Amino acid sequence: MFSALFDFQSLLLVVLLMICTSTFVHAQAPSMLDKNKQGFLGLFWKSARIGERLSPYVCLACFSMAISYLIQP
Repeated sequence: MFSALFDFQSLLLVVLLMICTSTFVHAQAPSMLDKNKQGFLGLFWKSARIGERLSPYVCLACFSMAISYLIQP
């Protein structure tokens, strides 16, 4: 997990997965993330907001990340 902090592509993948997962969890159980809007767990609430409001851009980022993983040797 810590090696993802040193590789930009892996860090971007971790951030995209956090955004997508937080958005899915918020869609299924909104009260789980809504009660934690501040502090460390507030990152997941903010990630869910990013995923909800910028979903076309997050989708394009996930798609381009998948293409880049398929293309690289």
